Amino acid sequence: MTLNQRGPRTMSSQKTEPNAQPRLATRLVKGGTSPAFEGGRAVNPPVVRASTVLFDSMDAMNDARRRRGTERMFTYGARGNPTGFALEDVVAQLEGGYRTRLFPTGLAAISMVFLAFVRPGDHVLIADCVYQPLRHFVDTFLQPWGVEVSYFRADGSDVAQQLRPTTKLVYVECPGSLAYEMCDLPALADLAHRHGALVVADNTWGSGVQYRPLTLGADVSVMAATKYLSGHSDVMMGTVTTTQACWQPLATMCDAQGVAISPDDAYLVLRGTRTLGARLAMHERHALEVAHWLTARPEVARVFCPALAEDPGHALWQRDCTGTNGLISFEFAQADAHAARHFVDALTLFGIGASWGGFESLATVSNVVGTRTCTDWSHAGPIVRLHIGLEDPQDLIDDLAQALARLQA
Repeated sequence: MTLNQRGPRTMSSQKTEPNAQPRLATRLVKGGTSPAFEGGRAVNPPVVRASTVLFDSMDAMNDARRRRGTERMFTYGARGNPTGFALEDVVAQLEGGYRTRLFPTGLAAISMVFLAFVRPGDHVLIADCVYQPLRHFVDTFLQPWGVEVSYFRADGSDVAQQLRPTTKLVYVECPGSLAYEMCDLPALADLAHRHGALVVADNTWGSGVQYRPLTLGADVSVMAATKYLSGHSDVMMGTVTTTQACWQPLATMCDAQGVAISPDDAYLVLRGTRTLGARLAMHERHALEVAHWLTARPEVARVFCPALAEDPGHALWQRDCTGTNGLISFEFAQADAHAARHFVDALTLFGIGASWGGFESLATVSNVVGTRTCTDWSHAGPIVRLHIGLEDPQDLIDDLAQALARLQA
Protein backbone atom coordinates (compact mmCIF):
# COMPACT_ATOMS: atom_id res chain seq x y z
CA MET A 1 0.00 0.00 0.00
CA THR A 2 1.33 3.39 -0.95
CA LEU A 3 1.17 6.45 1.24
CA ASN A 4 -1.89 7.68 -0.62
CA GLN A 5 -3.54 4.30 -0.21
CA ARG A 6 -3.38 4.31 3.62
CA GLY A 7 -6.69 4.69 5.36
CA PRO A 8 -7.58 7.81 7.36
CA ARG A 9 -6.23 8.09 10.92
CA THR A 10 -8.74 8.11 13.70
CA MET A 11 -8.68 10.71 16.46
CA SER A 12 -7.75 8.03 19.01
CA SER A 13 -4.58 7.20 17.10
CA GLN A 14 -3.45 10.83 17.08
CA LYS A 15 -4.32 12.10 20.54
CA THR A 16 -3.86 10.58 23.99
CA GLU A 17 -7.08 10.26 25.94
CA PRO A 18 -7.15 12.53 29.04
CA ASN A 19 -7.10 9.62 31.48
CA ALA A 20 -4.59 7.52 29.61
CA GLN A 21 -1.29 6.61 31.30
CA PRO A 22 1.54 8.91 30.07
CA ARG A 23 4.31 7.23 28.19
CA LEU A 24 7.64 6.36 29.81
CA ALA A 25 9.61 9.48 28.88
CA THR A 26 6.81 11.72 30.15
CA ARG A 27 6.44 9.76 33.39
CA LEU A 28 10.19 10.10 34.04
CA VAL A 29 10.06 13.87 33.51
CA LYS A 30 6.84 14.61 35.40
CA GLY A 31 6.80 11.93 38.08
CA GLY A 32 7.48 12.81 41.73
CA THR A 33 7.51 16.57 41.25
CA SER A 34 4.56 17.11 43.60
CA PRO A 35 4.49 14.22 46.07
CA ALA A 36 1.38 13.89 48.20
CA PHE A 37 1.70 12.57 51.74
CA GLU A 38 0.24 12.90 55.19
CA GLY A 39 1.96 13.22 58.54
CA GLY A 40 4.31 15.71 60.13
CA ARG A 41 7.15 17.87 58.87
CA ALA A 42 10.93 17.83 59.10
CA VAL A 43 12.71 19.77 61.83
CA ASN A 44 14.93 21.59 59.32
CA PRO A 45 13.92 23.41 56.13
CA PRO A 46 14.59 21.24 53.08
CA VAL A 47 17.42 21.84 50.65
CA VAL A 48 15.81 23.43 47.60
CA ARG A 49 18.01 23.10 44.51
CA ALA A 50 16.60 25.10 41.64
CA SER A 51 17.55 27.19 38.67
CA THR A 52 14.16 27.31 36.93
CA VAL A 53 11.17 28.22 39.11
CA LEU A 54 7.67 27.31 37.89
CA PHE A 55 4.53 29.44 38.19
CA ASP A 56 0.85 28.64 37.79
CA SER A 57 0.34 31.34 35.17
CA MET A 58 2.06 34.07 33.18
CA ASP A 59 0.35 36.65 35.37
CA ALA A 60 1.82 35.05 38.51
CA MET A 61 5.31 34.95 36.99
CA ASN A 62 5.16 38.54 35.75
CA ASP A 63 3.84 39.76 39.10
CA ALA A 64 6.69 38.06 40.96
CA ARG A 65 9.26 39.50 38.59
CA ARG A 66 7.86 43.00 39.03
CA ARG A 67 8.07 42.70 42.80
CA ARG A 68 11.43 40.96 43.21
CA GLY A 69 13.44 44.17 43.00
CA THR A 70 12.22 45.23 46.43
CA GLU A 71 10.61 42.09 47.89
CA ARG A 72 12.08 38.65 48.56
CA MET A 73 10.56 36.49 45.84
CA PHE A 74 11.44 32.98 44.67
CA THR A 75 11.63 33.63 40.92
CA TYR A 76 14.93 32.15 39.69
CA GLY A 77 17.85 30.33 41.29
CA ALA A 78 20.22 33.27 40.88
CA ARG A 79 17.80 35.46 42.88
CA GLY A 80 17.88 33.22 45.95
CA ASN A 81 16.11 30.09 47.10
CA PRO A 82 14.04 29.03 50.14
CA THR A 83 17.01 27.34 51.86
CA GLY A 84 19.04 30.51 51.59
CA PHE A 85 16.05 32.61 52.65
CA ALA A 86 15.85 30.61 55.88
CA LEU A 87 19.51 31.32 56.63
CA GLU A 88 19.06 35.00 55.77
CA ASP A 89 16.30 35.19 58.39
CA VAL A 90 18.50 33.62 61.07
CA VAL A 91 21.41 35.97 60.36
CA ALA A 92 19.23 39.09 60.20
CA GLN A 93 17.79 38.21 63.61
CA LEU A 94 21.25 37.56 65.04
CA GLU A 95 22.56 40.88 63.76
CA GLY A 96 19.48 42.89 64.67
CA GLY A 97 19.18 44.14 61.08
CA TYR A 98 16.54 44.64 58.43
CA ARG A 99 17.55 41.98 55.90
CA THR A 100 20.56 39.84 54.94
CA ARG A 101 22.17 38.75 51.67
CA LEU A 102 24.42 35.72 51.31
CA PHE A 103 27.69 35.51 49.36
CA PRO A 104 30.07 32.73 48.27
CA THR A 105 32.85 33.95 50.62
CA GLY A 106 33.44 36.53 53.32
CA LEU A 107 35.67 38.54 50.99
CA ALA A 108 32.95 38.54 48.32
CA ALA A 109 30.59 40.01 50.91
CA ILE A 110 33.10 42.74 51.79
CA SER A 111 33.75 43.56 48.13
CA MET A 112 30.03 43.88 47.37
CA VAL A 113 29.59 46.43 50.14
CA PHE A 114 32.10 48.74 48.50
CA LEU A 115 30.57 48.19 45.06
CA ALA A 116 27.15 49.08 46.45
CA PHE A 117 28.03 52.19 48.43
CA VAL A 118 31.05 53.96 46.91
CA ARG A 119 31.95 55.31 43.49
CA PRO A 120 35.10 56.66 41.80
CA GLY A 121 36.09 59.95 43.38
CA ASP A 122 34.74 58.99 46.81
CA HIS A 123 36.96 58.66 49.87
CA VAL A 124 36.72 55.81 52.37
CA LEU A 125 38.34 55.31 55.76
CA ILE A 126 39.38 51.79 56.75
CA ALA A 127 40.59 50.60 60.15
CA ASP A 128 44.25 49.65 60.32
CA CYS A 129 43.35 46.31 61.93
CA VAL A 130 41.18 44.90 59.14
CA TYR A 131 41.29 41.46 57.59
CA GLN A 132 44.38 41.51 55.34
CA PRO A 133 42.64 40.43 52.08
CA LEU A 134 40.64 43.67 52.24
CA ARG A 135 43.93 45.56 51.82
CA HIS A 136 44.59 43.46 48.71
CA PHE A 137 41.13 44.41 47.38
CA VAL A 138 41.97 48.07 48.02
CA ASP A 139 45.30 47.81 46.17
CA THR A 140 44.06 45.79 43.22
CA PHE A 141 40.57 47.21 42.68
CA LEU A 142 39.36 50.14 44.80
CA GLN A 143 42.29 52.46 44.21
CA PRO A 144 42.71 51.61 40.49
CA TRP A 145 38.94 52.19 40.18
CA GLY A 146 39.42 55.73 41.46
CA VAL A 147 38.35 55.41 45.10
CA GLU A 148 40.61 57.20 47.59
CA VAL A 149 41.45 55.11 50.66
CA SER A 150 42.98 56.10 54.00
CA TYR A 151 43.64 53.92 57.03
CA PHE A 152 42.95 54.99 60.60
CA ARG A 153 44.21 53.72 63.93
CA ALA A 154 42.56 50.55 65.22
CA ASP A 155 41.08 52.37 68.21
CA GLY A 156 39.51 55.04 65.98
CA SER A 157 41.30 57.88 67.75
CA ASP A 158 42.30 59.69 64.54
CA VAL A 159 39.10 59.33 62.52
CA ALA A 160 37.97 62.92 63.11
CA GLN A 161 41.24 64.24 61.67
CA GLN A 162 40.98 62.06 58.56
CA LEU A 163 37.39 62.72 57.53
CA ARG A 164 37.08 64.63 54.25
CA PRO A 165 34.16 66.23 52.41
CA THR A 166 34.28 63.25 50.03
CA THR A 167 34.34 60.57 52.76
CA LYS A 168 31.39 58.28 52.07
CA LEU A 169 32.17 55.22 54.15
CA VAL A 170 34.02 54.32 57.36
CA TYR A 171 34.95 50.64 57.64
CA VAL A 172 35.74 49.17 61.05
CA GLU A 173 36.70 45.76 62.39
CA CYS A 174 36.07 45.43 66.09
CA PRO A 175 37.71 43.63 67.75
CA GLY A 176 40.51 43.96 65.22
CA SER A 177 42.11 41.15 63.30
CA LEU A 178 45.10 39.37 64.93
CA ALA A 179 45.48 41.65 68.00
CA TYR A 180 41.76 42.21 68.78
CA GLU A 181 41.85 45.96 69.40
CA MET A 182 38.59 47.57 70.48
CA CYS A 183 37.16 50.85 69.20
CA ASP A 184 34.31 52.97 70.54
CA LEU A 185 31.86 52.09 67.79
CA PRO A 186 28.91 54.19 69.06
CA ALA A 187 31.10 57.30 69.23
CA LEU A 188 32.70 56.58 65.86
CA ALA A 189 29.29 55.97 64.24
CA ASP A 190 27.95 59.24 65.64
CA LEU A 191 30.95 61.10 64.24
CA ALA A 192 30.67 59.47 60.80
CA HIS A 193 26.92 60.03 60.57
CA ARG A 194 27.26 63.71 61.44
CA HIS A 195 29.70 63.88 58.54
CA GLY A 196 27.27 62.08 56.21
CA ALA A 197 29.26 58.84 55.97
CA LEU A 198 28.04 55.28 56.38
CA VAL A 199 29.61 52.92 58.90
CA VAL A 200 30.36 49.32 57.90
CA ALA A 201 31.60 46.80 60.46
CA ASP A 202 33.25 43.43 59.98
CA ASN A 203 31.51 41.37 62.66
CA THR A 204 33.08 37.98 62.00
CA TRP A 205 34.62 37.96 65.50
CA GLY A 206 31.27 38.75 67.13
CA SER A 207 29.16 36.35 65.03
CA GLY A 208 26.01 38.28 65.92
CA VAL A 209 26.23 36.81 69.42
CA GLN A 210 29.06 38.47 71.36
CA TYR A 211 28.97 41.72 69.38
CA ARG A 212 26.18 43.38 67.37
CA PRO A 213 27.42 46.44 65.45
CA LEU A 214 24.01 47.38 64.02
CA THR A 215 22.71 47.92 67.53
CA LEU A 216 25.74 50.12 68.30
CA GLY A 217 25.29 52.51 65.38
CA ALA A 218 26.70 50.76 62.31
CA ASP A 219 24.68 50.80 59.08
CA VAL A 220 26.04 47.58 57.58
CA SER A 221 27.48 44.45 59.19
CA VAL A 222 29.58 41.89 57.35
CA MET A 223 30.41 38.38 58.54
CA ALA A 224 32.37 35.43 57.22
CA ALA A 225 29.87 32.65 57.87
CA THR A 226 32.77 30.36 56.93
CA LYS A 227 33.84 30.67 60.55
CA TYR A 228 31.66 30.38 63.66
CA LEU A 229 28.27 30.36 61.95
CA SER A 230 29.29 27.28 60.01
CA GLY A 231 31.50 25.96 62.79
CA HIS A 232 32.83 22.89 61.00
CA SER A 233 35.53 24.17 58.62
CA ASP A 234 33.80 22.69 55.60
CA VAL A 235 31.94 25.51 53.84
CA MET A 236 32.66 29.01 52.51
CA MET A 237 30.13 31.83 52.87
CA GLY A 238 29.75 35.52 53.65
CA THR A 239 26.81 37.57 54.87
CA VAL A 240 25.86 41.25 54.71
CA THR A 241 23.10 42.61 56.94
CA THR A 242 21.92 46.21 56.76
CA THR A 243 19.53 48.69 58.26
CA GLN A 244 16.36 49.30 56.27
CA ALA A 245 17.73 52.60 54.97
CA CYS A 246 20.79 50.89 53.45
CA TRP A 247 19.12 47.79 52.08
CA GLN A 248 18.13 48.74 48.54
CA PRO A 249 21.55 49.81 47.17
CA LEU A 250 23.01 46.50 48.36
CA ALA A 251 20.16 44.39 47.00
CA THR A 252 20.22 46.16 43.63
CA MET A 253 23.96 45.68 43.19
CA CYS A 254 23.75 42.01 44.23
CA ASP A 255 21.08 41.35 41.61
CA ALA A 256 23.04 43.26 38.98
CA GLN A 257 26.13 41.15 39.69
CA GLY A 258 24.24 37.83 39.72
CA VAL A 259 25.37 36.92 43.22
CA ALA A 260 24.10 33.51 44.33
CA ILE A 261 25.08 30.79 46.79
CA SER A 262 24.58 27.05 46.80
CA PRO A 263 21.52 25.84 48.74
CA ASP A 264 23.64 22.97 50.02
CA ASP A 265 26.10 25.46 51.52
CA ALA A 266 23.22 27.45 52.98
CA TYR A 267 21.91 24.29 54.61
CA LEU A 268 25.31 23.52 56.16
CA VAL A 269 25.61 27.01 57.64
CA LEU A 270 21.99 26.96 58.80
CA ARG A 271 22.67 23.68 60.59
CA GLY A 272 25.77 25.21 62.17
CA THR A 273 23.79 28.12 63.59
CA ARG A 274 21.64 25.74 65.66
CA THR A 275 24.61 25.00 67.93
CA LEU A 276 26.28 28.42 67.66
CA GLY A 277 25.45 29.53 71.20
CA ALA A 278 26.57 26.28 72.79
CA ARG A 279 29.79 26.13 70.79
CA LEU A 280 30.73 29.73 71.50
CA ALA A 281 30.22 29.18 75.23
CA MET A 282 32.70 26.29 75.09
CA HIS A 283 35.16 28.22 72.94
CA GLU A 284 35.05 31.12 75.39
CA ARG A 285 35.51 28.94 78.47
CA HIS A 286 38.40 27.01 76.95
CA ALA A 287 40.10 30.10 75.48
CA LEU A 288 40.03 32.02 78.75
CA GLU A 289 41.56 29.06 80.57
CA VAL A 290 44.39 28.94 78.04
CA ALA A 291 44.77 32.74 78.03
CA HIS A 292 45.16 32.93 81.81
CA TRP A 293 47.71 30.12 81.66
CA LEU A 294 49.70 31.96 78.98
CA THR A 295 49.80 35.22 80.96
CA ALA A 296 51.72 33.41 83.70
CA ARG A 297 54.35 31.97 81.36
CA PRO A 298 57.79 33.66 81.36
CA GLU A 299 58.16 33.01 77.61
CA VAL A 300 55.12 35.22 76.90
CA ALA A 301 55.39 39.02 76.79
CA ARG A 302 51.66 39.70 76.42
CA VAL A 303 48.41 38.01 75.55
CA PHE A 304 45.94 39.67 73.18
CA CYS A 305 42.35 39.10 74.28
CA PRO A 306 39.89 41.91 75.13
CA ALA A 307 38.21 39.72 77.76
CA LEU A 308 41.34 39.89 79.92
CA ALA A 309 41.26 42.65 82.53
CA GLU A 310 44.73 43.87 81.56
CA ASP A 311 43.85 44.27 77.86
CA PRO A 312 43.74 47.95 76.74
CA GLY A 313 40.29 47.45 75.22
CA HIS A 314 38.79 45.60 78.18
CA ALA A 315 36.49 48.44 79.34
CA LEU A 316 34.96 48.78 75.85
CA TRP A 317 34.65 45.01 75.60
CA GLN A 318 32.77 44.95 78.90
CA ARG A 319 30.43 47.70 77.70
CA ASP A 320 29.73 46.52 74.15
CA CYS A 321 30.28 42.75 74.09
CA THR A 322 28.47 39.88 75.76
CA GLY A 323 31.37 37.44 75.66
CA THR A 324 34.44 36.33 73.77
CA ASN A 325 35.30 33.41 71.49
CA GLY A 326 38.17 30.99 70.87
CA LEU A 327 40.63 33.53 69.46
CA ILE A 328 43.69 34.62 71.42
CA SER A 329 47.14 35.73 70.29
CA PHE A 330 50.34 36.07 72.25
CA GLU A 331 53.71 37.76 71.78
CA PHE A 332 56.92 35.91 72.59
CA ALA A 333 59.12 37.68 75.13
CA GLN A 334 62.44 36.41 73.82
CA ALA A 335 62.23 34.50 70.58
CA ASP A 336 62.79 35.17 66.92
CA ALA A 337 60.56 34.28 63.98
CA HIS A 338 62.37 30.98 63.46
CA ALA A 339 61.73 29.95 67.07
CA ALA A 340 58.06 30.91 66.74
CA ARG A 341 57.67 28.73 63.67
CA HIS A 342 59.47 25.90 65.48
CA PHE A 343 57.03 26.28 68.38
CA VAL A 344 53.99 25.99 66.10
CA ASP A 345 55.50 23.01 64.30
CA ALA A 346 56.01 21.27 67.67
CA LEU A 347 52.31 21.42 68.59
CA THR A 348 50.47 18.13 68.20
CA LEU A 349 46.83 19.07 68.95
CA PHE A 350 46.75 22.35 67.01
CA GLY A 351 46.33 22.28 63.28
CA ILE A 352 48.38 24.65 61.12
CA GLY A 353 46.11 26.41 58.68
CA ALA A 354 44.23 29.53 57.68
CA SER A 355 40.88 30.66 59.03
CA TRP A 356 39.29 29.81 62.38
CA GLY A 357 35.84 29.27 63.88
CA GLY A 358 35.64 25.51 63.43
CA PHE A 359 35.47 22.99 66.26
CA GLU A 360 39.22 22.36 66.10
CA SER A 361 42.20 24.22 67.56
CA LEU A 362 44.58 26.01 65.19
CA ALA A 363 47.90 27.85 65.48
CA THR A 364 49.85 30.07 63.13
CA VAL A 365 52.53 32.75 63.28
CA SER A 366 50.89 36.10 62.48
CA ASN A 367 52.41 38.81 60.32
CA VAL A 368 51.07 41.81 62.21
CA VAL A 369 53.88 44.08 60.93
CA GLY A 370 52.90 43.44 57.33
CA THR A 371 49.22 44.17 57.88
CA ARG A 372 49.41 47.52 59.74
CA THR A 373 50.33 50.95 58.41
CA CYS A 374 49.20 53.34 61.18
CA THR A 375 51.11 51.78 64.05
CA ASP A 376 54.64 50.42 64.23
CA TRP A 377 54.78 46.76 65.27
CA SER A 378 58.37 46.21 64.14
CA HIS A 379 59.69 46.15 67.70
CA ALA A 380 57.22 43.51 68.87
CA GLY A 381 58.30 39.92 69.27
CA PRO A 382 56.83 37.15 67.11
CA ILE A 383 53.06 36.86 67.54
CA VAL A 384 51.26 33.52 67.43
CA ARG A 385 47.52 33.38 66.84
CA LEU A 386 45.67 30.54 68.51
CA HIS A 387 42.16 29.43 67.87
CA ILE A 388 41.07 27.39 70.88
CA GLY A 389 38.68 24.66 69.85
CA LEU A 390 36.39 22.25 71.65
CA GLU A 391 39.12 19.87 72.82
CA ASP A 392 39.74 19.54 76.56
CA PRO A 393 41.58 22.75 77.53
CA GLN A 394 43.99 20.92 79.81
CA ASP A 395 45.13 18.78 76.90
CA LEU A 396 45.70 21.96 74.89
CA ILE A 397 47.66 23.53 77.74
CA ASP A 398 49.80 20.41 78.04
CA ASP A 399 50.49 20.59 74.31
CA LEU A 400 51.46 24.27 74.51
CA ALA A 401 53.71 23.52 77.48
CA GLN A 402 55.63 20.78 75.70
CA ALA A 403 56.10 23.00 72.63
CA LEU A 404 57.42 25.84 74.79
CA ALA A 405 59.76 23.41 76.55
CA ARG A 406 61.27 22.43 73.20
CA LEU A 407 62.34 26.04 72.69
CA GLN A 408 64.53 25.75 75.78
CA ALA A 409 66.07 22.45 74.70
